[in-house]
Amino acid sequence: MAGMRGIAGNTPLAAPRLLPWRPRPGWPLSVAFLGFPIWWILGLANVVLLVMTVPMAATLWRRRGTLVAPSGFAAWLFFLVWVVLGLLTLWADAPLAEPGGGFSRLLVYGWRLAWYVSFTVVLLYIGNLSERDLPSSRIARLLGYMFIVTTAGGLIGSFFPSIQLTSPVEMMLPHGLAGNSFVRDIVHPKVADIESILGFEQSRPMAPFAYANTWGAAYAFFLPYFLLTWVVRARTRRRIFGFVVLAASLWPVVYSLNRGLWGALGAIGLFGVVKLLQVGGPRVLAWTAGIAAAGAIVVALSPLPGLVQDRLDNPHSNNRRTLLAEETTRSALSGSPIVGFGSTRNVQGDLGSVAGGDKIGCKACGSPPLGTQGHLWLLLFANGLVGTIAFCVFFAVRFFRHWRDRGDYSLAGCAVLIACTLFLITYDMVEVPLYTVMIAVALMWRSVREARGGPALRPLARALTAPSPSGNGATANGALTNGALTNGASR
Repeated sequence: MAGMRGIAGNTPLAAPRLLPWRPRPGWPLSVAFLGFPIWWILGLANVVLLVMTVPMAATLWRRRGTLVAPSGFAAWLFFLVWVVLGLLTLWADAPLAEPGGGFSRLLVYGWRLAWYVSFTVVLLYIGNLSERDLPSSRIARLLGYMFIVTTAGGLIGSFFPSIQLTSPVEMMLPHGLAGNSFVRDIVHPKVADIESILGFEQSRPMAPFAYANTWGAAYAFFLPYFLLTWVVRARTRRRIFGFVVLAASLWPVVYSLNRGLWGALGAIGLFGVVKLLQVGGPRVLAWTAGIAAAGAIVVALSPLPGLVQDRLDNPHSNNRRTLLAEETTRSALSGSPIVGFGSTRNVQGDLGSVAGGDKIGCKACGSPPLGTQGHLWLLLFANGLVGTIAFCVFFAVRFFRHWRDRGDYSLAGCAVLIACTLFLITYDMVEVPLYTVMIAVALMWRSVREARGGPALRPLARALTAPSPSGNGATANGALTNGALTNGASR
């Protein structure tokens, strides 16, 4: 026979067509989070998150004619524009700061700008993929997995605080760049900071992140999604494992002496109890009372009350934080109150005195740069009053759009925003923390929209130029805020 033929013996069989393989939507998030421990060891944890912005942005570009945005997004776009304007003041001398500046200032500015763009992309990426394309449960499981990774890193940092690694990236960098303290924090894996807060050496876990405070913020932001995917919506075996991980995570939480994390967990717990009392019947009320009583007993029998008292008796960094916030505010308001100075600046001398400064063997003698020790102070110093207000308006709009909702993702997202508000004055949150906050905002925005039947939305391109509608419940956030949603109540 000349070749294979069909059953009738006349028509040749067509060769099967191989369809091109395409990864599932959401694969950039899976690559970044599932491989996070490996990326951290390689010195690439934060870099991979930024790199994954590229395929997400490519997806948005392909859908550019139908992109939608949440209400309040105009404030966020305005903030991004203000961050870019900060480039014009990047080498301006700031009051109370060291004059001049080199290439490292542009490096720090570019790093933060790249993260702000990444936050924007991940918000639109998740929000513009349907539940069918990228289920919210899959994203929540990734965040729950990150809580497990955070717990493991916290335990390693608590029991083996001296572990440090020289990452492959660190080895490949030029000596001068690898020796830069900012770059070293990014590429040098370290499991804990060792400080003498209570008069003896105490480890503060930080793995798999660059700073101890980042570990605390990540713990609080991942916790609601861990509870959702490993406790609330889990089967028996998975739930048992979830409770084991949760119990183990309390060790680094307690012994890290992280007051900001303690306060955030208290606020999240209070918010959760209030919402349960609001939406629950007698059975939920009984469970809430039982869990609250059990939690109170556990706390009373744990070392936490004594450690809290010891921590309050040894405020450690309170005075320096207060002085830094005061000088940051004074410098920003007197030097560039509208636009800010683009990035941070080294303090001239020591806090409150120009005669101090870094001393060999004295870690506390040096002064952190102006615009650090709290993201609010970074916003004020780097982006001025206008940029700070725009940043806060966006997240305030998102919180008040959802705080009355009873859906799982609205509850989790609002808990994250409450913790974020508390962290703003104490933590530097660029990188993983704010990235997670944006994911939380995207999840609750999309879940509410789809729960209401997925109402028709105006494309983002049209929303940018749409006139403000009247009588539809729109806010005063500009054309995008008013026009991004056809119905002002559809969020």
